[in-house]
Amino acid sequence: MDALELVRVRELEVAVRIWHPEAPRTVIAWHGLARHGGDFADFARELGPEWRVLAPDTPGRGLSSWSLYPAHDYLYANYMSVALALLDHFGLERVPWVGTSMGGLIGMLLAAEPESAARIERLVLNDVGPELDPEGLADLAGYFGVPHRFTRFGDLEAELRRHYKGFGIEGDDAWRRLALGSARRLPDGSWTYHYDPRIGEQFVHDTPRDTWADWAAIRCPLMVVRGRQSPLLKAESVTRMAEAQPGLVTHEVPGCGHAPMLDRVDQVAPIAEFLAGSAGPHPITRARSGMSSLWQRLLGRLDNRPRDHS
Repeated sequence: MDALELVRVRELEVAVRIWHPEAPRTVIAWHGLARHGGDFADFARELGPEWRVLAPDTPGRGLSSWSLYPAHDYLYANYMSVALALLDHFGLERVPWVGTSMGGLIGMLLAAEPESAARIERLVLNDVGPELDPEGLADLAGYFGVPHRFTRFGDLEAELRRHYKGFGIEGDDAWRRLALGSARRLPDGSWTYHYDPRIGEQFVHDTPRDTWADWAAIRCPLMVVRGRQSPLLKAESVTRMAEAQPGLVTHEVPGCGHAPMLDRVDQVAPIAEFLAGSAGPHPITRARSGMSSLWQRLLGRLDNRPRDHS
């Protein structure tokens, strides 16, 4: 990164990683559930020096504060408030948004809410949408809902290689960089991940909502990137997304599951082309009725899952 800005949002300090700080155009790049803004270093390089990339660390992750009130702060409504506070801080009335997984959902909700829709110029969802596979989502919640401890740094890196194989990361150097940016040493000398272990509580405390209605409400230009082997965003869901939003631009990444790292030219070039387009609205149709909230379905499955407290 080229710069780091620490922004106070109420009692929390939010770290924003910045690439190309003097560039004429700005894009927000928001990471996934248990990642941080540093994941967008290669994305910023591939996107080029004409784009200032602002990549926040969501509270509880990376360099940002951990919350003393996880049941209040680790929720989508609060992440949306933090995002709007950051847009205000940087003087951004309207900005394109690229979001991976959770970061994409934050952007989707901002673009759907009448009070904030005008702030999102265009939206790129990286392997996420209004409908996610409940089994894959439950696995994700289960993994990040328990603490992880590793005796050796090498053990942490090996676990990252196993858990994040869907990112499509290539080469030992790339995996080592991911490990260096993901590790936090514990007082006893062992290792764990960088994030607050309580971030997974959002799966319990967050309020279910009709995400298909949110999707139908969006008026800005839309793009979805999907890993071809994604366990979360199914190809059929992308088809339904396009039916509800006929102007949707889609791009599928071979050799990736959840979620493409957006770290190479063949993944970033289609996004760059989309971001360079005009910002006018496009026509939409009504979303399919009868779609249950993905959060409601997840909560029901989590209630029935055996808990591992080891």
